[in-house]
Amino acid sequence: MRREFKLPDVGEGLTEAEIVRWHVEAGDAVKVNQIVVEIETAKSIVELPIPWDGVVADLLAEAGQTVDVGAPIIAVETSEGAETPQDAAAVSEETKALAEDLVPTPPAEGAVEPGAHGSPAPKEERQAVLVGYGVKTGATKRRPRKPQVPGIPANPVANPSRVEVDGGPAPAPAPVAPAAHRAGVLAKPPVRKLAKDLGVDLSALAGTGPEGSITRADVHAAAQAGAPPVAEAAAPERPEERIPVKGVRRMTAQAMVASAFTAPHVTEFLQLDVTNTMETVRRLRTFRDFADVKVSPLLLVAKAVLTAVKRHPMINSSWDEAAQEIVVKRYVNLGIAAATPRGLVVPNVKDAHALSLPELAGRLAELTETARAGRTQPAEMAGGTFTITNVGVFGVDAGTPILNPGEAAILAVGQIRDMPWVVDGELAVRKVTTLALSFDHRIVDGELGSMFLRDVGDMLEDPLHLLAWS
Repeated sequence: MRREFKLPDVGEGLTEAEIVRWHVEAGDAVKVNQIVVEIETAKSIVELPIPWDGVVADLLAEAGQTVDVGAPIIAVETSEGAETPQDAAAVSEETKALAEDLVPTPPAEGAVEPGAHGSPAPKEERQAVLVGYGVKTGATKRRPRKPQVPGIPANPVANPSRVEVDGGPAPAPAPVAPAAHRAGVLAKPPVRKLAKDLGVDLSALAGTGPEGSITRADVHAAAQAGAPPVAEAAAPERPEERIPVKGVRRMTAQAMVASAFTAPHVTEFLQLDVTNTMETVRRLRTFRDFADVKVSPLLLVAKAVLTAVKRHPMINSSWDEAAQEIVVKRYVNLGIAAATPRGLVVPNVKDAHALSLPELAGRLAELTETARAGRTQPAEMAGGTFTITNVGVFGVDAGTPILNPGEAAILAVGQIRDMPWVVDGELAVRKVTTLALSFDHRIVDGELGSMFLRDVGDMLEDPLHLLAWS
């Protein structure tokens, strides 16, 4: 029996995905839950398993093709009477768990997360759906793109101009000779300029002036009679590259535009001496508890942010436009912006406020490693409440970061470098960095933003504040 596997909705509310790579070919035998294809959505790359045993009959979509959710992508020949995905009793526990992982239920926009007001939210019961079934056919329709043939203009002229002669059409004149071959045309510079402005080819005219020279009257007469225009010299080809905007890059662009034109951004800067923080990082690396994790300045920045959020909860909130309410999150899902070959992604550490320093170091290392490998899943990027972006890794001192949609603030950390600094009235060389805090001015006013940024700065200048305020 021939069965067609349809592109599932992986739980992101998206309508399409791109086929990245097939792991099978026509004629290959497949088993239940075997990974057969990788797809790229607007957020991540996802591996999809096949729900049947059988033999691949046909691949219905090519690598690089964008497919609507619900469209068939692979056909499999199964034996008669084979178990179907609709038979819930016959679906293995492993397949059920896999289906639940691939079809998460996202929280409603603007809803308060569990624990936001001290009481856990009831869990929503849902039935596991085997991948590829129970989805709605995508409503989007894509206009097929016409390939651009090199050297052919996008809108070529179908027919050359024609001149009416004695009431009947006459063939268009022969192609105009290059400018170098028209040097013998007799015309004064003002006449040549006039001809150029009116689009008249001087080489096609018979002059009525002295010695057959072309006059202004000749040019005007030719223009009124519809003389053929001067052929423009072809523009030299310039090396260009066109990169399709899709996947993570398209999602990021749309989110940043929406954020920039929805939330009124304000950015404040703070330059500070982090010599003590760098010494603390060096000492932490010698501790047994941190032997198996990476200890970097970002770890102490993250801990300082979590501590400052506890002191200023409004910085960790969102604006609910529909309800006209500010939703204060009593938990912190700490986002870390990561540059990847596929574009910028912002996975977040869930419940970072509840982690110890060694646990936080381990989660940050896992998060960045997964992001750089391009394996960050949609659930890992959903639900962030506050974001840190480390522009210092690129050798940049500061910037004005744009808010992640749904968050009230974002902190940019610049490079740490040696600079002259006044210490106890004397000039010294110290480790200095710059912090930039952007915040939504509907939620965070200048006083709150300044107090939060100053607290983070105090903890990085003297890590003892972390002990005092934690």
